[in-house]
Amino acid sequence: MTGGEAAANTTPGKSAGIMSRSCPTRTAAIIKRGVRRTFSKETLFKRLPITSWLPKYNLECFEGDLMAGFTVGLTVIPQGIAYAVVAGLPPNYGLYSSFMGCFMYLIFGSCKDITIGPTAIMAIMTHEYSGNGGPDFAVLLCFLTGLIILAAGFCNLGFLINFISKPVICGFTSAAAITIASSQLKGLFGLSYSSDGIIETYKNLFKHIGETRWQDLTLGISTIIILLLLRKLKDLKAVKVQVTDEMKTRIWKKCVFLLSVGRNAIVVIIALIIAYALDHHQPFIITGEVQPGLPAFKVPPFSTVINGTNLTFSDMVLDVGSGIAVIPLISIIESIAIASAFSGGKTIDATQEMFALGFCNLVGSFAQSMPVTGSFTRTAVNATSGVKTPAGGIVTGILVILALAFLTAYFKFIPKASLAAVIICAVIFMIEYDIVVPVWKARRLDELTLWGSFLCCLFWKLEYGILVGAGINLAILLFGIARPKVKTDIIKKQDGDEPAYVVVEPTNGLFYPSVEYVRATVSKAGLTTGQGSLTVVVDCSHFTGIDFTAAKGLGSLCLDFEKRQQNLVFTNVPPSVKKGLQSINEDIKIATSPDELHSLLRSSYPAAAVNITCTTGRSSTGVSRLEGEDPDLTNPLLEVSTLPKPVICERET
Repeated sequence: MTGGEAAANTTPGKSAGIMSRSCPTRTAAIIKRGVRRTFSKETLFKRLPITSWLPKYNLECFEGDLMAGFTVGLTVIPQGIAYAVVAGLPPNYGLYSSFMGCFMYLIFGSCKDITIGPTAIMAIMTHEYSGNGGPDFAVLLCFLTGLIILAAGFCNLGFLINFISKPVICGFTSAAAITIASSQLKGLFGLSYSSDGIIETYKNLFKHIGETRWQDLTLGISTIIILLLLRKLKDLKAVKVQVTDEMKTRIWKKCVFLLSVGRNAIVVIIALIIAYALDHHQPFIITGEVQPGLPAFKVPPFSTVINGTNLTFSDMVLDVGSGIAVIPLISIIESIAIASAFSGGKTIDATQEMFALGFCNLVGSFAQSMPVTGSFTRTAVNATSGVKTPAGGIVTGILVILALAFLTAYFKFIPKASLAAVIICAVIFMIEYDIVVPVWKARRLDELTLWGSFLCCLFWKLEYGILVGAGINLAILLFGIARPKVKTDIIKKQDGDEPAYVVVEPTNGLFYPSVEYVRATVSKAGLTTGQGSLTVVVDCSHFTGIDFTAAKGLGSLCLDFEKRQQNLVFTNVPPSVKKGLQSINEDIKIATSPDELHSLLRSSYPAAAVNITCTTGRSSTGVSRLEGEDPDLTNPLLEVSTLPKPVICERET
């Protein structure tokens, strides 16, 4: 055996040994790099945004945060109580849900304007999935929501939100707003009945309309009118602070602004005082006893007792059902949508927002919170109040804690009609009717998504409506992929030395859903436009990639053309597509340059007699013969500068 042969025989064994020893080394190096990257200073600033703004905090920031935090606190207290009622929970649980999110977002939040807490949509979703189980189910749902959102953040799944389009979100939000407002009509009219779904709600409303309590109805309608008037007050030009205003003018304008943004607290306090004063002969249906004091900080309930039946953790999870997935999804969508709206043009880190929201829910569940997310109403109040940093949440959280500690004894006198009015005035502005016309002008097919989502959410279930809307979107998207527009032109060069040929240009990429359609279209172009003899040139400039099924389909197309002795050439083929095509058929004709294209055209099969009429033209593009609306054929291999002056040809009819 020669030395070369011995070396050849021993080299594979040595290589295998080296590879086996190097694998653990490479793995250890990858882990080490990952750990170093995770615990780097850059990652710390990114995942703990408080470290970036806290060192720059000053008196100006404190003044803005103090005013904004106080204003939001006045808003969240009555809203929290009202949303707890919507969720089917005791009123104090709305306040339990209103402070921990403020403290957590202070540390992990990346958008200064966002306020985390109970919202109308989260309340109705909580009622949907935990209404029969009471507070224990709501708290467990909050805990699971936090865990799932955190897990999604760690897995960088924020991109999945992009599959829920704006029309789907608008349809869902509008339907939820109508559902919530409709559910509060019984409180506004002073009625008492239970219903499931919007149709049953209105059936029961008209059925019991004769039992309307005029006192509650009067109070409710009066509250709605006052709330709407106070809402417009801050938008008046006369109350906007100007640079030239004197100090006294600035003070009274600020007071008017506070009166406007704190309107919910003001009307609820006034209604509470009226109900308290008339308690000896109570004319209103009031909230009733509210458990006083702060919530006990404890582990969320992983078991409970309902009607004497012990339910384990698995029983509770089964009872919650799809809510485990739906509520985290809605929570993320709401929060990221609000963050994007108030980002001021900055890029939103969806993963970081998911971390923040996850911790708000996870830690909040230890304070007996129901599921929470970003509130558009309170975020708008926060922004217009001049908040400077997320530290405004500290003031809001402290205000809620003080209310729990000292005022809960008086909350029982809040009339339900006033809470119903607060909720109705909060949600009616979530109905996005103004989006219908822009969607129609932009793309009419999106109206199908919008109305499909809206109607299913309204008359079926909210979570099913989202799925239907997303499904319609996906179907439209897949149809566009499966049926791409294909432009077909017939071209003849004027020099007489190059035969007429047909150019087929699919205007989308090529993957397995569309391969049969493209194959049929190209074959049809060869038989009809090309009369079964002219060369067919397939322009692949729009192809970004190719899969096995598509490559196999094009390989079969080549065989079809070969059987009928018709030339088929591919141009503008990206490297990845070329590799895929040649893996199926090594003899496939691919032109990589204008000269190569000319050569392939000259060497094509002899053309049969084709009855065509030719007219002189200025471009190498013929008249569009099949599907396609794009008037430009951008084919660098068919540029006018590199080819003889063409003659545009059309077949005689």
